[in-house]
Amino acid sequence: MIVKAQDFTSFLSKCQQESLGGFQQVIVPRKSNNSEEKQYLFEEVKQGAEPVLDAFRTVDPLRVLFYFSRETLIPVDKTKKRLIVGAKGCDMAALQILDKALINNDFIDPVYKAWRDQTTIISTDCTEISDSCHCNLVGGKPYTDQNYDMNLSKVGQSYLITVGSKKGEEFVKLLKENVQLTQPQGDEKDKIKKNRKSIEARLNQHNAKYNRSDNYSVLRKSDIEGWLDDVKNCVGCGGCTNICPTCYCIIVNDETTGKEFVKVRSADSCQLHGYAKVAGGDSPRHKMYQRFRNRYLCKFDYMKSNFDTIGCTGCGRCIDVCAGEIEFREVVQKQMQLPKAQE
Repeated sequence: MIVKAQDFTSFLSKCQQESLGGFQQVIVPRKSNNSEEKQYLFEEVKQGAEPVLDAFRTVDPLRVLFYFSRETLIPVDKTKKRLIVGAKGCDMAALQILDKALINNDFIDPVYKAWRDQTTIISTDCTEISDSCHCNLVGGKPYTDQNYDMNLSKVGQSYLITVGSKKGEEFVKLLKENVQLTQPQGDEKDKIKKNRKSIEARLNQHNAKYNRSDNYSVLRKSDIEGWLDDVKNCVGCGGCTNICPTCYCIIVNDETTGKEFVKVRSADSCQLHGYAKVAGGDSPRHKMYQRFRNRYLCKFDYMKSNFDTIGCTGCGRCIDVCAGEIEFREVVQKQMQLPKAQE
């Protein structure tokens, strides 16, 4: 089915204002007020603020809308339905990893699961790339073809709708009640395939110098000297883990409101000196290079072992946020090519 882009964005505003379909919150990417460069942020739909559904991924990962940087562990209001529009392929892939970590046979995070259950996600194809985008290096694509409720692919001044779940089917029914939808009349699907191939070609060219194999297990055998060299510019701020769409380490504290104690969980970071410190004051990774190395092994080794997929989706946010201007792609490539330590 095809929907006109203007009709769809108008529908989103109406959806927010009138709580159509029970959606009490409609979240979309919007251009940042920073005029120096293109940056997009997830925000609630607002009058006069045009959403940017295409382009490339947002500054903030989709994770922060499900697994908050700080929240009180109280039962989530399960009647509060949410609609998120404009998620990109790298974030949708990351959400699959979080689902495996937080909703599985051994453990279910009730707060995360509640947010997932009451949220409908509409993904959109990337039509541009940022300097740090590298989903093509980790087996990803600048569009999503799985794990979505509904996907929109831009063609001219319209979108081709693809449904991927029961939630998506329900949303299309709601859309039909408010907006005119039409069937593809010509070569829309061929144009979308062409657009996707064009973006993939741009990504391949953009990241050509970082080409590498997918044998990431060699990172575990990388000699310490290589890590000592790469960590020189790291300031241990934890920005990379806080902005990563697949990091989910937390710390839980008891806090008082003055009347009662509540459990509050906050994002933790394996890059911080106090991470995993035990009661006796000991820490498993005293030195910065050890913590630095751990993040790379977590993404490319530990997550692969635990979830059968690497934990990097190529969004490039860690590159953008790094205070030490460390180029993640270069570190991975270099460490994979360095001579390996003897086992």
